[in-house]
Amino acid sequence: MNWGLTILLLVPIVGALIAALMPLRQIGGVAAIMTLIQVGFLIPIVLDFKIGTELTGFVDELWLPELGVHYSLGIDGLNLFMICLVVLAWSIATFAASRHEFAQPRMFYAMLALAEVGTLGAFMAQDLILFVLFFDLLLVPFYFLIGMWGKDTELGNSRRATATFMIYTLVGSLLMLVCAVALGVLSSTQNGTPLTFEFADLAANQVGNSTQNWLFVGFMLALLIKMPIPPLHGWMPITYKATPLPVLIVLSAVVAKLGAFGFLRIVMPLMPHAVDSFQPLLLLLAVIAIIYGSVMAFSQDDTRLVVGYSSIAQIGFVLLGIFVIDAKGAEGAILQMINHGIVVIALFLIIAFLGERAGSEKLSEMGGLAKNAPIFATLFLIVALATLAMPGSMNFVGETYILFGAFQTKFVWGVVASIGVVLAAVYMLRMFQRSMHNRGSAGDEATNSRSRELDSGELGLLVPAVLVILALAIYPQYVVERVEPNAAQTVKSVTQPAQPVALDTDGGVER
Repeated sequence: MNWGLTILLLVPIVGALIAALMPLRQIGGVAAIMTLIQVGFLIPIVLDFKIGTELTGFVDELWLPELGVHYSLGIDGLNLFMICLVVLAWSIATFAASRHEFAQPRMFYAMLALAEVGTLGAFMAQDLILFVLFFDLLLVPFYFLIGMWGKDTELGNSRRATATFMIYTLVGSLLMLVCAVALGVLSSTQNGTPLTFEFADLAANQVGNSTQNWLFVGFMLALLIKMPIPPLHGWMPITYKATPLPVLIVLSAVVAKLGAFGFLRIVMPLMPHAVDSFQPLLLLLAVIAIIYGSVMAFSQDDTRLVVGYSSIAQIGFVLLGIFVIDAKGAEGAILQMINHGIVVIALFLIIAFLGERAGSEKLSEMGGLAKNAPIFATLFLIVALATLAMPGSMNFVGETYILFGAFQTKFVWGVVASIGVVLAAVYMLRMFQRSMHNRGSAGDEATNSRSRELDSGELGLLVPAVLVILALAIYPQYVVERVEPNAAQTVKSVTQPAQPVALDTDGGVER
């Protein structure tokens, strides 16, 4: 058995256990240091990755023989950089959390580690039931992270935020579980094959077209809720407002990407006919998300919601890239998931630093914070320019690939989606200018006193994220080369699907 990916999966739990043995004041620091071990362990995995469609570090052990469930993990171009994003986001978030005191720190860092295990497992899983188990596992730690350590806001208290988040995501998770079990069972019965849930086997033994259609609906709802895409985004505003910022970093930067990843990993290869049938609906939802998210981001005073609604717009671009059913579009969707995740990490750190200086996270109560902080202002500007996809940034590459794919296959949708590129410049420059350069509402003297440069701890958190942004802008080809083969293969599974003979439930032949 190849233990590499399993060890990578277990390092967060081991780190949390070691941290739990420390005195209370040292728990956060030890938990943060342990994340660096995971970073070090990931580096050789990335360096050893071979460009192509084959899985790296593949693990395949029969776990539940009676049910045909495998403990199956692997890395390819679809998930390689998403796994890197998980490790980076959790490391930065854990270091950010260690700068503050949390009640019951042992439980807090244990829940944070469990959330990372669920996210990593879902990205690495090569078995459908295993994917769903990790996907559903996320509900447990986030229930506690939001409910126990969240804050009360004008939109409701932390308990209400937790209830809203749980209702939405639990409904989606249960739908996915039912549809996943049905997909495996029906694939076995319709094709006369042994019961299995491995992605490769399900792709080779697809269910009939009408079966794909109704299964697709369940998966679609679950994944759109997780992303989130309007009108299934109702959990986002209250959850973003109430969630502690270190937790919100990983929730927005990484966990929300699992929805888009599910379309690429599960839906397109396993239900190609349904993808073709529902393509117009998903393209419409993508464009709605782009326009709605951009407009709402422009109208917000709360910085968390500016980033929250802008994330809806950005994930709308990802959905567009997936469902234009073009290799360049899919490649751009993966690039944009990576880009947006890194930018969101930086933006929520910046929001934390702004809030500490202004005493509020509202734009109307900020202003002039760049006066005595040129380094802070410069780093913020780099992140803002990356967000609005300035030429030379990695976001520009991702959006260009998506729009190129859209113009190739769905020209009208591409034109409409282009409006979002313009709106992104409006809401992000507005946030930068109103927080950093406008005159503060408290007056010049108060603004001078609260405008200060980043300290060493703040620089240590923000600089790594900015360096990754700059590195990807300078050399995006490193990511592009490794993503391209699997993106093309995923699109090919829809444009040139396998044509197995499947028996419907009445014993007839369904194609």
